[in-house]
Amino acid sequence: MRLLVVEDEPDLQSLLARALRGQGYAVDTAADGEQGLYKAQTWDYDAIVLDWMLPKLDGISLLRELRRKKKTPVLVLTARDATDDRVVGLDGGADDYLVKPFEIKELLARLRAIIRRSTGITSNVIVIGDIQIDTGAHTVSRNGEAITLTAREYALVELLALRRGKLVTRQVLYDHLFDENDDTLSNLIEVHVSNVRKKIGKDFISTRRGAGYIVDG
Repeated sequence: MRLLVVEDEPDLQSLLARALRGQGYAVDTAADGEQGLYKAQTWDYDAIVLDWMLPKLDGISLLRELRRKKKTPVLVLTARDATDDRVVGLDGGADDYLVKPFEIKELLARLRAIIRRSTGITSNVIVIGDIQIDTGAHTVSRNGEAITLTAREYALVELLALRRGKLVTRQVLYDHLFDENDDTLSNLIEVHVSNVRKKIGKDFISTRRGAGYIVDG
């Protein structure tokens, strides 16, 4: 999963990026509203963490402009906790709203929730045959027995599971698994798919030659 963090306070931006990468997300960052809007419109993120008070373009103006073209899930961060402010944020197109200061674990839970909702999935646990994918714990198991995956292997499995039954191209996988600072060659997608098949089962991910991958289940 690839996220965009738009936050102008350097320490908080760094904290959020580290925490999200620690959970296996690919993370891009922006320090002002104009840069944030450009990135949000240019790439298809799985979710955006958006500060309300930003230089050059405030978060709500960014959100309203983004909503003219995209439905990317957005979690708004703000120190403004009045009811009217929350209404403005939600009516402006936010999927959720978190008041500063906040606990990182709550931010992570809210992000997982808006990403699930955007894909039409309501439960933390996705069951595909005898495979269980827990998007809250970032774990995969077969009939209750844990399967050890790397962070990127898990991200690949989760992305395909959330899009279960839909063809996902190599380019989409690359765009959602690697961030703007990652110079990893895209042929590593095949390496990760191969490793996942060895650990979960060769039939878990199907290849559509020349098109991409799909988890049917």
